[in-house]
Amino acid sequence: MVYQGNRITVTMLEDGIANMQYNAENESVNKFDAETNKQFGEAVSALEKADNVKGLIVTSAKGVFIAGADITEFVGSFKKSESEIKDWVVHVNDAFNRFEDLPFPKVAAINGAAMGGGCEMTLVCEYRVMSDKAIIGLPETQLGIFPGFGGTVRSTRIIGIDNALELIATGSPKKALAALKLGLVDATVPADDLQDAAIDLVKKCISGELDWKAKREEKLAPVKLNQLEQAMAFNSAKGAIFAKANPKQYPAPAIAIETIEKHVNLSRDKAIEVEAAGFAKAAKTPQAESLVGLFLNDQLVKKLAKKHSKQAHDISEAAVLGAGIMGGGIAYQAASKGLPIIMKDIKSEQLDLGMGEASKLLGKMVERGKMTPAKMGETLSRIRPTLNYGDFAETDIVIEAVVENPNVKRAVLKEVEGLVKDDCILASNTSTISITFLAEALERPENFVGMHFFNPVHRMPLVEVIRGEKSSEEAIATTVALASKMGKVPVVVNDCPGFLVNRVLFPYFGAFDLLLKQGADFAHVDKVMEKFGWPMGPAYLIDVVGLDTGVHGAAVMADGFPDRMKPDYKGAIQHLYDNERLGQKNGIGFYKYEMDKRGKPKKVADEATYELLKATTDSEKQTFDDQAIIDRTMIAFCNETVRCLEDNIVSTPSEADMAMIMGVGFPPFRGGPCRYVDQMGLDNYLALCEKYAHLGKAYEAPQKIRDMAAAGETFYATA
Repeated sequence: MVYQGNRITVTMLEDGIANMQYNAENESVNKFDAETNKQFGEAVSALEKADNVKGLIVTSAKGVFIAGADITEFVGSFKKSESEIKDWVVHVNDAFNRFEDLPFPKVAAINGAAMGGGCEMTLVCEYRVMSDKAIIGLPETQLGIFPGFGGTVRSTRIIGIDNALELIATGSPKKALAALKLGLVDATVPADDLQDAAIDLVKKCISGELDWKAKREEKLAPVKLNQLEQAMAFNSAKGAIFAKANPKQYPAPAIAIETIEKHVNLSRDKAIEVEAAGFAKAAKTPQAESLVGLFLNDQLVKKLAKKHSKQAHDISEAAVLGAGIMGGGIAYQAASKGLPIIMKDIKSEQLDLGMGEASKLLGKMVERGKMTPAKMGETLSRIRPTLNYGDFAETDIVIEAVVENPNVKRAVLKEVEGLVKDDCILASNTSTISITFLAEALERPENFVGMHFFNPVHRMPLVEVIRGEKSSEEAIATTVALASKMGKVPVVVNDCPGFLVNRVLFPYFGAFDLLLKQGADFAHVDKVMEKFGWPMGPAYLIDVVGLDTGVHGAAVMADGFPDRMKPDYKGAIQHLYDNERLGQKNGIGFYKYEMDKRGKPKKVADEATYELLKATTDSEKQTFDDQAIIDRTMIAFCNETVRCLEDNIVSTPSEADMAMIMGVGFPPFRGGPCRYVDQMGLDNYLALCEKYAHLGKAYEAPQKIRDMAAAGETFYATA
């Protein structure tokens, strides 16, 4: 035994070959947390003193090679100063450099995911052999940072500047063959042959058959490209990368490129220092704080879903009532995850529409090479369309997805309750109607919950699971388990008009309507909010949702929260709807819609809209600068999010933020409305609310914000 730790061991195998194995005790995966970094340094010291080692392989005893750094430690680490972060990264790199400099060849045997720091661990080896089932990548830019354990230095020297920039900027992992083609690994083999292949490579290095010292030297020296070639590589990469990621919204790729430009002509040790400085710069951006927080929130939401699911009963078959686009989307989602599902409707034309929707979605996967035609057929066979309830006797959960009409829903739910087994869960895919109200029609209200999917079902990750007054924990648990089984992220919320997402969204639309009433240009508002980070501005969003849906939802919200959601004027959305404008549904809303070459609706300006809106605009128009538009819309949005926390509609800021990002596209780099308020500062946010409080109740700061500000609290811990 060369070294023994509870994260890393180094043992001798044969012929002077050592095995450094990662096997974190009591952990599901290996990761570079503080203890692992410490033990790695100790293991390197032990290897420096060992005189019987001729070569070494790096392996993992877990299904994942190394998942990367421990992101939970980032929150505390990134609160330090930029210089302290740089010093920490340089210190960690010292062990990586010393490992790289050991006087014998090293081969990484990549058996599973080697991500972030795990990928960087493989790069300090002279050779990398990869299982055909593994993946490898540098996903750090998705957290608002970039590789800091030598990843930008070694990757540019191993696979070239252009390939390294693409790998780092996109953060996309590579499968074995793609990694081999890129030169990121030297060989791929079946999983069962991995360790033998790694040992064989080491033996070839020891015998002199492979020049491992030359492989190492490539990584220690500057990049072998002249200045013109370097300029071409950087310029082309910048064009491609910045076209996909706005540097002001997502600065990490830009900082990574800037850092790499500074170090490509330096030796390894000097380049590592430059990388550490760039890493520290990225780590101190608000985007890094938001994206790291987003990752941790995602983990928390999934952990809560697992906790909820413990009381679930088994789900071997589901059913959806109502075919059409939504029903077909729900059926597709279940079937694509291996769950048999019955799709029931009263009209065969609707069943055809639902099956057509599922077929269309699966067909696109076949076109993209992500599914074989045989697999498509197998998936479709899991959907059983039917016009009657004959097959419902053994169904475990039924999702009602009929028209958004309370009387129709109550009638359908009451009918199906009498045809299913006593412990079958009923779930309504309603977006606004009270679950407690719908449950009044049922004999077993404890078995009834809300299950709100977002459209389009196959793209939107969020599912709101709504607890009515009489919903049992088992019903909630089973619905959460179903959502997870369908590949969705469930957030449990309590019942109220609009539940969580729509309750928060409608004050945002209300703020937009008020801006238009006072003279703002809807197209300008869209541009401002898209620049802020929304995937689409409010006018475009309501066109996509449907103005009819918007008007219906607004009426529900006005009844539920008249003090802040019942305007005393007729707004633009209502007026356009009254003039038979539904948005994309009928090709005209705020914008006109024409089909592009790919058959997708493309918005174009419509002068007639401005004529129509004159009827709802004040005679004395106001002008608004961009910041005023942002402040007014975001105050209404954030205030309602906080009120949902006050009212215990949602339990935690983490769940609220994740729901807004996954449900309506709140800018991820801003972390969610609660994170947005934190980063603004609660006192500053209160001052903004005071500034606009004259506009109405929606703009007045909730008491929770006032109390938190007075106590010096934030939504997320500051240390």
